[in-house]
Amino acid sequence: MNVFASVPGAVIDDAGLQHLGNPLAEQRALASGAAVAPLGDRSVLAVSGEDRLTWLDSLTSQALARLAPGVGTEFLVLDPQGRIEHAASVIDDGVTTWLIADAADAEGLRVWLTRMRFRLRVDPQDAGDRFAVVGGTPEAVSSLAASPNAVPLVWRDPWPGVADGGWGYATPATHPGAHRAWAEAIVGVDTLAELASAAARGEVALAGQTAAEALRVAAWRPRRGDIDERSLPHEFDWLRTAVHLSKGCYRGQETVAKVHNLGHPPRRLVALQLDGSDSVLPGRGAAVRRGGDVVGEVTASALHFEDGPIALAVIRRGIGIDEPLVVDTAEGQIAAAQEIIVPPEAGATAGVPRITRLSRRAAATPPA
Repeated sequence: MNVFASVPGAVIDDAGLQHLGNPLAEQRALASGAAVAPLGDRSVLAVSGEDRLTWLDSLTSQALARLAPGVGTEFLVLDPQGRIEHAASVIDDGVTTWLIADAADAEGLRVWLTRMRFRLRVDPQDAGDRFAVVGGTPEAVSSLAASPNAVPLVWRDPWPGVADGGWGYATPATHPGAHRAWAEAIVGVDTLAELASAAARGEVALAGQTAAEALRVAAWRPRRGDIDERSLPHEFDWLRTAVHLSKGCYRGQETVAKVHNLGHPPRRLVALQLDGSDSVLPGRGAAVRRGGDVVGEVTASALHFEDGPIALAVIRRGIGIDEPLVVDTAEGQIAAAQEIIVPPEAGATAGVPRITRLSRRAAATPPA
């Protein structure tokens, strides 16, 4: 039985605590630091061994070889064509590298890492039987964090800053994610049970995953659950925090560099302000249409306590920024106003000079 089942009003499913009866109020409390959210949809992996950081550096999109203890970052695992396969938040404590991944992806990531060990001194393990994840403001969750090697395991979300070696495509003067102070603490399972008991006694305020998800969507923050089999980091503005563009070779690096420097991502992430009743939200994968044509799909949606019904969607790059869109829902189509996250012109950052063709040079050369 879930440890939060005894908390009054708790609505729980297989992924954990969804809400406690008032998701909008829970969002306000979570954003202000007055509540914390147990994140049953997140899971913990532990990578030990002397070679762990240089090994992860060689496999992933992020520069990790010199990651300092207590500093949070994130990485992507890409396929040879640069498409996203796995994603994880990263914090090292000087002895172990801790990875926080979407629960649905954690085992796949662990299996892949295990296959890539070769003869190196590394040991990736599932730590979900010992540790869980709680989210909220850094101040709210820090006191809950485990410190197995004297470094508190508090991952502070770097989004939406542009990390060293990263690149941001979103251009608004004030990125909505700048207002979201977010951290995820790795906590012992005993601490999680104590938190549930304190909440049941009314001593601690909790928020559910529904509230945490709404704050994420409003901040334009991507996660592993948003992607499909075609997803490139560029399409989600994920070069911002998860990709180091000059760290050296890793699987998929050639495509990352080519799309960023010479090409354009074929799709782009947009934020949608949804019209109609607040009770109607499109599901993940819902079609986004221009007229009768499907031009994209919803990756996540939420009812936000200030913005109302909102969504993130990936659409074709060539769709104009002012074109009217509609989104399919179970109760019919609803209008959607597009807000630019990744602009159509994203990419092609290298100024490559045009080279005159040899035939033209020859034709321009006067005869002797």
